[in-house]
This record gives sequence, structure tokens and C-alpha cells, in this order.
Amino acid sequence: MDNFYTFKKLTSIALESADVTQTEVLERAKKQVGFIPNMYGTMVNMPAFLDTYLHGYNQFRTQSDFTPAEQEVVFLAISKQNGCHYCMAAHSTLAANYSKVPKDVLTAIRSGEAINDSKLAAVYAMAVEVNDSRGRPNPDIVEAFFKAGFGEKDLLAIILAVSVKILSNYSNHLFDTEVDEMFSAYKV
Repeated sequence: MDNFYTFKKLTSIALESADVTQTEVLERAKKQVGFIPNMYGTMVNMPAFLDTYLHGYNQFRTQSDFTPAEQEVVFLAISKQNGCHYCMAAHSTLAANYSKVPKDVLTAIRSGEAINDSKLAAVYAMAVEVNDSRGRPNPDIVEAFFKAGFGEKDLLAIILAVSVKILSNYSNHLFDTEVDEMFSAYKV
């Protein structure tokens, strides 16, 4: 993707070279996900940025009523719409190995095909709609989402996910974050 302006890449901050504030946030990140992804090393240049991301991500994962597979579909939908190659690789890896997203659903999302699971298709469509409409979704898509068994609280959860993905997707765009080796099987 060509940016209209070439940004100087931020230095990725390693735990060993982090200042006190960065170390605190990176230690929390490592505890939360088990390692420090490349994305976090750039984000922590502004510790509040990474801290906000980690908090929102954790709140979405723990406070939404979505299943892990539904959560991953939401993150994949937003990342695909925003064209974030890093997050597509990371969430595809999570979808395939941890969140129990059916293989055919993951393949459909990644290739832009129709999703055969009606409930996951409704979640995907709603996440795309909230993201693309900037919070002004088409009533027909909202109605289909409700008919699939979701409610208004779930709409708020999607807005939280969009907010979190804006932080990661946009920073990855600006600084061309390199996909971690553990996510490379799903690199786009």
C-alpha cells in the first residue's frame, strides 16, 4: 500500500531497551498474550497508545457476549475492510488455531466469498457495516443481526472492536509493521 507521505519508521522498542513506563506496559502485554508482537514494539513508543489498545482488546474479549469464534470474525471483518495485512495475518492465525472459527468460514472471509454459517455471516456483515458506516448502520443489516440472535449490547461490543482495530490497523498502516513469524502462514 502506498502512503501519500513516506513516514520514518518508529523504532521498535524491545523490552530490554524500554524505559520504565514502556517496560510496565510491555510486561503487561507479554503477560496478556505470551510474547511481544512486532505491533506492540511500535505502539509502545507512546505507552498510552499501547495501554489503551491492550485495555480495549481485553475488555472486548472478556466483556462481550460473543463466542471466541464470533469475536475473531468481528476482528477479521474490520481488519479486512481496513486493509490491515498485519491484523489479517494475526487474527487468521488466532481463528485457525485458538478461536475455533470453522476453516471454511476463515477461507471465505480471507477470499471475500459468502460465509455459509448464517450467524457468523450476520456478525461479519454487522462489523463491516458499523466500521464502514462509521456508526450509522443500515437498518436492514441491523435487523438481520437481531434476527440472528444478537442484541443492542452486541452492537456496543462491535463499536468497541472497531475502536480497538482503528488503533492497531491505522498504526500498522502508518509504520508498515512487519508480520511476526508466528503469523506468517496467513500473511497476505
